Amino acid sequence: MKTNNHTLRRAVLAAALALGGAAASTAAPLTDWPHITSAVKQDKAMEARIAKIVAGMTLAQKVGQMTQPEIKFSTPEDIRKYYIGSVLNGGGSWPDGNKHASAADWVKLADAYYDASMGTDMKVQIPVIWGIDAMHGNSNMYGATLFPHNIGLGAARDAKLIGEMAKSVAKAVRATGIDWVFAPTLAVVRDDRWGRTYESFSEDPAIVKDYAGAYVKGLQGDLKSDNTVVATAKHFIGDGGTAEGKDRGENQSTMSEMINIHAQGYYPALQAGVQTVMASFNSWNDVKGGSDHGKMHGSKELLTDALKTKMGFDGLVVSDWNAIAEVPGCANDSCAASINAGVDMVMVPEHWKAFIANTIAQVEKGEIPMSRIDDAVTRILRVKLRAGLFDGKKPSQNIYAGKQELLQARALARQAVRESLVLLKNSGGVLPLARGKKILVVGKSADNMANQSGGWSLTWQGTDNKNSDYPVSDTILAGIQDAAGKDNVTFSENAAGVDVGKFDAVIAVIGETPYAEGDGDIGPSGTLRLSGRHPEDLAVLKAVSGKGKPVVTVLMTGRPLFVNDLLNLSDSFVSAWLPGTEGKGVSDVLFRKADGKVNVDFHGKLSFSWPKSACQSPLNVGDAAYDPLFKYGYGLTYASKGALPLLDASYPAGGCGKATSVPVYAPADRSTYALYVHSGGKRVALGADLNAVFNLPTVKVETAQINTQQDAKRLTWTGPAKLEAQAAQAHKLPAFASADGALQFDAIVSAAPQGKVGVGIETVELDASAVFQRLAGKGKQTVKIPLACFSAKGLSMAALSTPFSVSADAPFAATFANIQIVGGAAKDKDALACGDFK
Repeated sequence: MKTNNHTLRRAVLAAALALGGAAASTAAPLTDWPHITSAVKQDKAMEARIAKIVAGMTLAQKVGQMTQPEIKFSTPEDIRKYYIGSVLNGGGSWPDGNKHASAADWVKLADAYYDASMGTDMKVQIPVIWGIDAMHGNSNMYGATLFPHNIGLGAARDAKLIGEMAKSVAKAVRATGIDWVFAPTLAVVRDDRWGRTYESFSEDPAIVKDYAGAYVKGLQGDLKSDNTVVATAKHFIGDGGTAEGKDRGENQSTMSEMINIHAQGYYPALQAGVQTVMASFNSWNDVKGGSDHGKMHGSKELLTDALKTKMGFDGLVVSDWNAIAEVPGCANDSCAASINAGVDMVMVPEHWKAFIANTIAQVEKGEIPMSRIDDAVTRILRVKLRAGLFDGKKPSQNIYAGKQELLQARALARQAVRESLVLLKNSGGVLPLARGKKILVVGKSADNMANQSGGWSLTWQGTDNKNSDYPVSDTILAGIQDAAGKDNVTFSENAAGVDVGKFDAVIAVIGETPYAEGDGDIGPSGTLRLSGRHPEDLAVLKAVSGKGKPVVTVLMTGRPLFVNDLLNLSDSFVSAWLPGTEGKGVSDVLFRKADGKVNVDFHGKLSFSWPKSACQSPLNVGDAAYDPLFKYGYGLTYASKGALPLLDASYPAGGCGKATSVPVYAPADRSTYALYVHSGGKRVALGADLNAVFNLPTVKVETAQINTQQDAKRLTWTGPAKLEAQAAQAHKLPAFASADGALQFDAIVSAAPQGKVGVGIETVELDASAVFQRLAGKGKQTVKIPLACFSAKGLSMAALSTPFSVSADAPFAATFANIQIVGGAAKDKDALACGDFK
């Protein structure tokens, strides 16, 4: 993490604007967390009411209020019995598991939870509050309008638009009976290798600051009206500044950088009265200052001393998904340290019953002071009272409840798409295109709503979605057909066998495929080169370029990328980011009016610097030796001269750093080797749907968690079956991985094998029955099997198509994650010996 005076000056200006004249008069970086005066004031009568309610509650009732399970793992009866204070639905979770549930279906479930919370034996009934990740629209909902992701909104430079979008999202959420939104994300991303880069408005804290207050005000309004929801500032703090862009990693900022860069969005959000703050997964290690603050979820210094005491935040702090488990000494169902640090409501999606029991025991033992519990419950009740939850209205009694049409705000989203597009190249003034011309459209993303919408769209990772899952939407292809005339447009995804010469112009729509946190990270040895991960994009541009017809490339991306090879093959090049459901917003700008005049000009300016080489990350405005291909703030209009010279498209074939591992089924790569299960004579692909449960003749397969959310597969064998990772073709094993390499994976063995268990690579299998017998009941274990054990049985390691399999012939239950081949791991002290296998 690096910065300089330019960056800090920009941050200081943002702080000055947020705090009024105090900071402006000094024009110097902040040296401590500033006190913020919230627009939402405490009310003495309300505070007295809260104190009386808390005084009449039992310990079990208080801990229940602090507990937030996921709807897949909690029934309305659970809410009544355990006094649960809140529920959430994760990305890709719906009522009854129905992806196509209507607004009315959601309201019905919300009513059931509400009724249960009002039917307890408490002295005062406390309504439940439901939280959801409405990330870019009410994005988990079938039929909802999806806005551009934050990175595109940052390019639009339009705070008023942000406020209007937030208002529409609030209505869309209330239409489904939900009253709490986990947004806005206020990360200031400093390394674009982070898989959540698209959730950030900018690398520049000034833009994040400019948007934060408008977003909160748009969602929360007066907190009382039917069209308002509780907002969340997240993730506190430093999530966008981790070393190497590693999700949940370590932010190595100085104190000054944390306060003046990463915190900039929080000052206006708190000033606007944001009622909840979500703690961040990352840790903070001020290396220069010699102070390691550890995980945010365990930091009293940050959550209590800085946020609540110094900045004056009086709302509630909520944890992230199972994030308490990452605090030293904690687990998914137990974390006194996190509660003592200042977490008020704990997101424990699945293991909430054990969490309640453990927390009660910790209070009774004195490990958590009762005063801390009372403070947490006071804050939770304060938010609920301010949000009008005690007004006696069921979710269905909101005037917007169940109104499916309120999930849509198509005109506003289409405007947001138009404003977010950034024109990077326009040689010869190819754009805008005239209507009525013959257009060839190519590329995998032209008619693909999943690629157009990205992560956090119907499902968590945005995967396993079809166009039919977006019933109220327009693909970019549909927009082009509408603008040019359907009869004038021919679509060929890969341009195979197409005579380009028959067309007036080519539009190629290419780019990244959906991902979210974890899966979207680019590892330290990876490159920013799009063509490396998506060679099909380079192939389709090669098929249409140089044929005498202009090529317009539209890029779907969640971050700036090294695309010099693609720029060289394009006459015009547009970054459309991840535009969401309104593809016609793209064609609005690409095509002229019928009379030949410009229809809509380009408006967007880069809110992230664009790399000129494949390993140029981190790259931020104000860096020493700042040398991007396109600078922060770059963006052509139709009046600009948009030619580019031929760019250097070379890249390091071995990646950007020294790699030690080849991912098989790991967050760094879930696509090269797909997972399959053999059972009962059938071979079944597990696919990208993380909610899918496979009940096969001799094995059940579910998505589970070992290290991070939904990172693992849990198999329960009842008879002979095999799990394997396989690629369509063999991939050469790099020398760094084969040198003293090991097949390595994380496992939790929940039921010891009653028969033989084998672990294999290709056709060679080792009898690992004794190994798994020893692992049973010991929680997470990392298994390292030297590749030499397989070689000794005649396996050639030159190239692998099936680098991992595990089979059992009798009852056995185990969970597997983070499968990889790791160079040098065979020499680790905890590596197994070949003698451990029969």
